[in-house]
Amino acid sequence: MNEWSKAVARLMEILAILIVGLFFTVYILEPIYEHFGIKFMGNVWVNWFGVSYILFALYTLIAIFLFKNSFICKHRLKSVLFWLTFIAANYVVFVPFVKGENPF
Repeated sequence: MNEWSKAVARLMEILAILIVGLFFTVYILEPIYEHFGIKFMGNVWVNWFGVSYILFALYTLIAIFLFKNSFICKHRLKSVLFWLTFIAANYVVFVPFVKGENPF
């Protein structure tokens, strides 16, 4: 039962980060894009994923300092896929400022 409760807790964390990422995307990122003349249309879910993953990475960095013995956070930080996805998420969020449009 202990493993089951840990899995449910991780699922709730991820769900909460996705919900917060959606609010950040709609209420913060969209006005910023519109202010710079970037139309917020197309596959907006790609931007939502990017914002959510950046929040997930920040959450992991904060959690590693708060819970120093967190096994899962230590393994996330050692994961190459974690960092490659973090780079891709930053690309998705910030490339519209370079291109002047949302290419997704």
